[in-house]
Amino acid sequence: MADSEAASTSHTLQLTVEFGGGMELLFSNIPSHSITIPRFYDPARLSSPAPPTAPTPPTGTPVDIRFLIWWLREYLLVDKARPELFSQGETIRPGILILINSTDWELEGELEYRVQEGDEVVFISTLHGG
Repeated sequence: MADSEAASTSHTLQLTVEFGGGMELLFSNIPSHSITIPRFYDPARLSSPAPPTAPTPPTGTPVDIRFLIWWLREYLLVDKARPELFSQGETIRPGILILINSTDWELEGELEYRVQEGDEVVFISTLHGG
């Protein structure tokens, strides 16, 4: 089976997530992360506490940016006491620019964008103290 065929039948997706403009401080001070996330999810689970590891159901709702924000908040964010520095509800906090494969997420459908194998998602804070 070719690598692309294996990726399309896998229950997970691999992508790169990058943080800039100070966002990296919330994520172990590491600006770039290669992550593996489930390919599908159950939207009802986003309102409940996250299990120790993300389940990888074989079917369900295809992963979108809404899920990615939740996953990053639950599994990668270091400061669990202050998740509002990253997100508000199911979306990103105002003042954070999201680029999906170098394109503004507003042009890609925002929360509805379906995450694809190999995507690069960049979060950049545009808010700076002074």
